[in-house]
Amino acid sequence: MSPYIKEGMTVIDVGCAMGFFSLPMAEMVGSDGKVICIDLQEKMVQKLYRRAKKKNLLSSIEARVCRRDCLNIDDLDSAADFVLAVAVIHEVPDPSSFLVEIYRVLKEGGKLLVVEPGGHVSKQGFRATVDTAVKSGFTILENSGTRRRHQALFQKTTGK
Repeated sequence: MSPYIKEGMTVIDVGCAMGFFSLPMAEMVGSDGKVICIDLQEKMVQKLYRRAKKKNLLSSIEARVCRRDCLNIDDLDSAADFVLAVAVIHEVPDPSSFLVEIYRVLKEGGKLLVVEPGGHVSKQGFRATVDTAVKSGFTILENSGTRRRHQALFQKTTGK
């Protein structure tokens, strides 16, 4: 994450849970940045807030509860510099709609990092995710993987 996140950025952590990635990202964006944390479970969001408070990061955190079919980010058109989606896309009912939502909230040149666990997602399944991202408008910057995890970095580039 660190090479993609700079101070002052707006970043989104989809499937944030208790903030394993959100809190380090909040430190990276600093007081002038924002981490928008999204999770399906209200309990996870509450735990994230408690952990952020203990680390004095509340000013950089905004958490939202989403639905299975909607990320609750309609107000963020072209607002995000970076989106992180770790072990999320294989859980959503419609990956295409999910990726279109993410594309819409990224700024031009913004990046999306997708990481999926190899134990839950096959190489072919991850290849389908990558293909869906490309059909949604993303450009692939990196695509790698091991038996344990698949990873791809995408960029929003409308002027291709």
